[in-house]
Amino acid sequence: MTHARAIHLADYQPFSHLIDQVALTFHLSPQATRVKARLEMRPNPARGAGIDLRLDGEGLRLLSLTVDGRALDITPDATGLTLPATDLPDASFVLETEVQIAPEGNTALEGLYMSRGMYCTQCEAEGFRKITFYPDRPDVMARFRVRVEGTQPVLLSNGNLLDQGPGWAEWDDPWPKPAYLFALVAGDLRAHSAAFRTLSGRDVALNIWVRPGDEGRCAYAMDSLIRSMRWDEQVYGREYDLDVFNIVAVDDFNMGAMENKGLNIFNSKFVLASPETATDDDFARIEAIIAHEYFHNWTGNRITCRDWFQLCLKEGLTVFRDQQFSGDMRSHAVKRIEDVLMLRARQFREDQGPLAHAVRPESYVEINNFYTATIYEKGAEVIGMLKRLVGDDGYARALDLYFDRHDGQAATIEDWLAVFQDATGRDLTQFKRWYSEAGTPRLKVTDDFSNGTYTLHFEQENPETPGQPVKGAKVLPIAVGLLNPNGDEVVPTTVLEMTQTRQSFSFDGLSTRPVPSILRGFSAPVVLDHAVSAEERAFLLAHDTDPFNKWEAGRALAKDLLARMVTEGASPGPDWLDALARVAQDDSLDPAFRALCLRLPSDDDMAQTLHAAGQVPDPAGIYTARRRMGAALAQRLAGVLPGLIASLAEPGPFTPDARAAGRRALRLAALSLLSRVDGGRAAQAAYAAADNMTEEVGALSCLLDIGAGQQELARFEARWHADRNVMDKWFALQIAYAAPDRAAEVTRGLTTHKDFDWKNPNRFRSVIGALSGNHAGFHHHSGAGYALVADWLLRLDPLNPQTAARMSTAFETWPRYDADRKAMVREVLGRMLATEGLSRDLTEMAGRMLGD
Repeated sequence: MTHARAIHLADYQPFSHLIDQVALTFHLSPQATRVKARLEMRPNPARGAGIDLRLDGEGLRLLSLTVDGRALDITPDATGLTLPATDLPDASFVLETEVQIAPEGNTALEGLYMSRGMYCTQCEAEGFRKITFYPDRPDVMARFRVRVEGTQPVLLSNGNLLDQGPGWAEWDDPWPKPAYLFALVAGDLRAHSAAFRTLSGRDVALNIWVRPGDEGRCAYAMDSLIRSMRWDEQVYGREYDLDVFNIVAVDDFNMGAMENKGLNIFNSKFVLASPETATDDDFARIEAIIAHEYFHNWTGNRITCRDWFQLCLKEGLTVFRDQQFSGDMRSHAVKRIEDVLMLRARQFREDQGPLAHAVRPESYVEINNFYTATIYEKGAEVIGMLKRLVGDDGYARALDLYFDRHDGQAATIEDWLAVFQDATGRDLTQFKRWYSEAGTPRLKVTDDFSNGTYTLHFEQENPETPGQPVKGAKVLPIAVGLLNPNGDEVVPTTVLEMTQTRQSFSFDGLSTRPVPSILRGFSAPVVLDHAVSAEERAFLLAHDTDPFNKWEAGRALAKDLLARMVTEGASPGPDWLDALARVAQDDSLDPAFRALCLRLPSDDDMAQTLHAAGQVPDPAGIYTARRRMGAALAQRLAGVLPGLIASLAEPGPFTPDARAAGRRALRLAALSLLSRVDGGRAAQAAYAAADNMTEEVGALSCLLDIGAGQQELARFEARWHADRNVMDKWFALQIAYAAPDRAAEVTRGLTTHKDFDWKNPNRFRSVIGALSGNHAGFHHHSGAGYALVADWLLRLDPLNPQTAARMSTAFETWPRYDADRKAMVREVLGRMLATEGLSRDLTEMAGRMLGD
């Protein structure tokens, strides 16, 4: 096994040359696309003259290369080519190249490739080097003009359309951009169109381009786009800056979507939606992802990142902005709970395992491996903390300064923090540790009450991360409220700013010892260590005025109980059952909030909780205890469930709005519980009557969860076999609800299904990803789950290393488990590393997980 060279932040240097203008011409052909590039270049004054020019390039057949019209005999190597300084002028010059590439054979889905007859691109992070020779790095920004020649009816690229005719189109992007934001699409497409007028009165043409027949499933995506554009104007003062905004839906795509300037390319599952084919969760994801990619127009495109170590600057900020938007569109309380659930499920486990890294890492081997929950979700949490510390006005002033100062630039974390310091006068030196140190802080809390003074004592622990710098105390914004024993709030939400390892805060003038509500709104991404009785948690569930902490109290009750059920054989008692029963029947609460309260902690969440408590989690024991817990709750609510379900029926046609979606969420949560006591009769009736995908999938899930539903599963396949996105659900559901001892067998069987197209990332994730998501099945003591996932990752890796590497994170939690499971995971990871020709992507991931 050979180790690829790591790239280090400390080694950054500006690029040797600047590019003022790029002109590209594409002659499209599946096996022999020709790309002509004309680069107007000059030496970078920051580096000086007399430096060789290094251009990135992979898999390119060089046909010609000239400098100011003079042909040069340059032989490319495996990763690019070098023009000696002696062959370059000391002033401005024009570099022209022509290369040939084969999009049809590009199974990695990076650069220019084909998806079911459509040409499309994916250039982030380093895909442009598979299109032409170029300095493929984010700090090289240039204006692009593109001519596309092909037989396809629709020929698209970035920017504004200059002109077009039969078989050609020319596009011009007036805004400088790095190569990773380049995009091209060519195919037989249809447009769902609309128009938008900006606050300054400019008219913008909006188009969502899809395959013929899909035009009727674009309305919600377009509505989400228009609402995103208006919101960004109203909340951040950011207008759109081109004459047209195009979105294209692509079936074969490694990620969710890509924010290419003026031409966003989307995984089709995050564009296409109708009541019959998309669930409420699908609608919510489409809304959020459309917003996320649009918001990148300013936080990512107009201001990009200087180097890939600064990736969190564009992604963390844009995730935070899309979370704000979704909260405004739906429910801030529900959105916050959902975001924290995702953070804990994905990022906390990343921080606590062998793949832990800082929000801004110091080094990497393959940048595609750092599109992680730490960069995205934790990056957003850091910005949320910053906003809490400086306040809404300070945040607004800092963002205005950021846009004014850095528009058109490639910025750094230092630039970002500097605008906050300049706008608010705060010293953020200590706060910067959130960007440079990996790991999840642990916040210990004790308290005392004496003579009307209540004092909270905090201690923060920042556990060491192997291979990471020694850590210091972080700045923690701790939102706290105090309640009287009668449930009245005596101290409203107050943000305490912790800056030391140990720190205490007092509240005077209290007549009785209060009940504290700590870390309201999850004001900092920490693990809270606070000894709280079951009675106090039940009190907070009933009385806390903070929606997040109200939910958190119920969640903690469930986790405490479930931990005792796993480790001690305990049974569900009345404290938790009665508390949940009250929440389920409380019509004053948002139905979506009630549905979240009824959701049991996941198997993986409990494994993480037990491991953090110093115990070795038993996947089978967790699975069994969680099943018992669900059955007990179903029995407790059996008498009220039919009435609750009936009361939540929505009259009239389906609407995807938050209110209706919340009612359906609670209805299906109740149906899932009822299925455990009525043998699935109500779920069968619900499936037969379903007129939308939310209830169709919801009812089918209820049946599969109790070991029934085979007839409904067959009917589902017969109805939806021609819809790729819906069939992804059909594949995934069977594995998600498979019994642990059959999960690998069910998965193996589905890999032989005629519609299992393993080269399509969505289908691969719906099958192999579903197995890794079935906690007890993947971690079954036989090791069959480990072996099957490893086999398929090794099969995929030569074709699509990016997807294989990202899905290998299924193994990242292996240090939690017992010796036998550890040995089996070490064996499969070692087998990966011993595989001849293993990609740099998967080599890095397997090596990091093994600690090599």
